[in-house]
Amino acid sequence: MERTLLATGAARLFGRSVPRSRLVLAYHNIVPHGELPCGDRSLHLSQLDFAAQLEILQREVDVVPLTELLEPGAEGPRPRVAITFDDAYRGAITAGVEELRKRSLPATIFVPPAFLGGRSFWWDAAADPVSGLSRAARTHALESCAGQDDLIRTWAASAGLPLQAPPAHAVAASEEELQRAIEYPGLSIGSHTWSHPNLTRLTDAELAEELTRPLGWLRARFPRVIPWLTYPYGLTDSRVERATEQAGYEAALRVDGGWFGPSPARFSLPRFNVPAGLSAAGFRLRLAGLFCQ
Repeated sequence: MERTLLATGAARLFGRSVPRSRLVLAYHNIVPHGELPCGDRSLHLSQLDFAAQLEILQREVDVVPLTELLEPGAEGPRPRVAITFDDAYRGAITAGVEELRKRSLPATIFVPPAFLGGRSFWWDAAADPVSGLSRAARTHALESCAGQDDLIRTWAASAGLPLQAPPAHAVAASEEELQRAIEYPGLSIGSHTWSHPNLTRLTDAELAEELTRPLGWLRARFPRVIPWLTYPYGLTDSRVERATEQAGYEAALRVDGGWFGPSPARFSLPRFNVPAGLSAAGFRLRLAGLFCQ
């Protein structure tokens, strides 16, 4: 179906009716050549597929730094797209940045500092190798355990839920690896909170700590740290958005949605989450506006 939509020109026809001005792409991990995906499979895109998507982007849109998307008067003849990564996976910091360097493309990595140094993420550790992470387990982790990694692992152990050890490319990078990556001038760094909880489940004091602590920590160690936030799990509400603005951020991003225009809600910006397994044709259709609203 995807190939037919492209071959017949239906995608271009439909795309003309969809306002396409600005789009933020959300990636997570990039699996280096020769390595296998693991954990929550949808988050682990192969380096080969990522490179192919970058080639498509270069042909069809203007890839710009994230902060330029909200600049007034930034409209051009082609849609503008920004590339982001959540979680600072080692594969994204190495293989992902390698592909960006080859093409001189900008991107922003959103970092939860508590995980730097090779820590794994609960959703990869808890995912069944065959069936992945069940909806019930995910709901309990995000709501009853507030998305907090230590609490989720304690619950998993008590519930008899086995935890896996992800391979080296599927854990968070080290501070030193992030230092090497930021040597690439096209890369910037943003905050993904301190420890990746469900912000909507925190007290006001906990929320303020999760928002303010990472900005100061990152700014003390890295250049090109921007006051932008990505909400863990994409979860937010009006209280969280007010606290984000009060903490000194200029904008914040969800992990759902699609194209947006010149006057979006700055603390609830949409992104298109690019899943592993999306075909090249499917990726091009999203850029055309289909299935990406």
